Amino acid sequence: MKKAYGAVIIGGGILGNATAYYMAKLGFKDVLVVEKNYIASGSTGRCAGGIRQQWDSEYNIKLAMGSVKIFERLEDELGFPTEYYQGGYLLLAYEESHAEWFRQRVQLQRSLGLDVRLLDPYEAKQIVPFINTDGLLAATFCPTDGHANPFLVTFGYYKAAQRLGVDYAVQTEVVDIEVKEDRITGVRLNTGDFVETEVVVNVAGGWAKEVAKMVGIDIPVNPQRHEIAVTEPLEMFFDPLIISFKHGIYFRQELSGGVIMGYGDPNEPWSHNIKSSFKFLRNVTAKVAAVMPLMDDVRILRQWAGSYAMTPDAQPIIGGVEQVEGYYQAVGFSGHGFMVGPKTAQLLAELIVLGQPSMSLEPLSLNRFKKGEIKREKAVI
Repeated sequence: MKKAYGAVIIGGGILGNATAYYMAKLGFKDVLVVEKNYIASGSTGRCAGGIRQQWDSEYNIKLAMGSVKIFERLEDELGFPTEYYQGGYLLLAYEESHAEWFRQRVQLQRSLGLDVRLLDPYEAKQIVPFINTDGLLAATFCPTDGHANPFLVTFGYYKAAQRLGVDYAVQTEVVDIEVKEDRITGVRLNTGDFVETEVVVNVAGGWAKEVAKMVGIDIPVNPQRHEIAVTEPLEMFFDPLIISFKHGIYFRQELSGGVIMGYGDPNEPWSHNIKSSFKFLRNVTAKVAAVMPLMDDVRILRQWAGSYAMTPDAQPIIGGVEQVEGYYQAVGFSGHGFMVGPKTAQLLAELIVLGQPSMSLEPLSLNRFKKGEIKREKAVI
């Protein structure tokens, strides 16, 4: 590790590694990534790996579609396996309000070029024969949605960034960021070292709020526990990731055969608690069995928890800030950071290195909260 870098990136998840890679690819190779634990130890390594383009807001749809284009060629680009698989997403509406929302949402998605279909219950059952269609009113399906292995994707970016000259400091924590005359001048590490830099990138996931406070910025990002479980391996019997908005769940079958399932309690308080709970296990298994009854007697192999970095509108905050020159952030993804990570990192790298991203980041700037220009993303699970 050197005493000075052109940029210091705080966070070793998909965004930290991918941003470092794309910055180096653009010629900005004097980059240090600081991770307080190990690579992909935070939200990235605890997510289910889903990659969905079926969103409610226009910008999230575009961001996800851009990421899918990257995911489709990522193994070849990085020279590293990702286990990327396009099995689709099947979204289910058991309530009329959800069905009407689906109809409106599909119109927007199709207008942006997304290959998505509105289905009746019979058509949905043709895609996944084992779903419960009692009370099912509508569904949507996008065949180019899918999933990938979060660890492999992140390590692919990590290895590629290293090949391009990016340095890493793992098991190392940034404890302070020095700002003089409203400009970034360096970071202090828990090792006692001071690293000079003019650019700091906050991609710290559930800890983003604490990092932002180091430069005097208060961001509306709070960590919220979300839990996941996975079953014993089963013979492959369905392809898509399934979401039921009535039940607040998602589940899919992994390539290894296990069914991974997640559920977030909307009443979960803000905290850094990522302990597993029996309450979750009881709730998620009952809800999954209600949607797919044959799952009722399947054994759970293990469970874990991670953090969603939530914002008031469930959309990320990406870009620089007016108050501090040289400070950038990509935070508050509210549970979908992995799936939009590649395109987000590419745009953020363009902003930092070139001064202008190829797609405007203004709709996701921190200023939107001050201006009152917010619209909640309703498709978060």
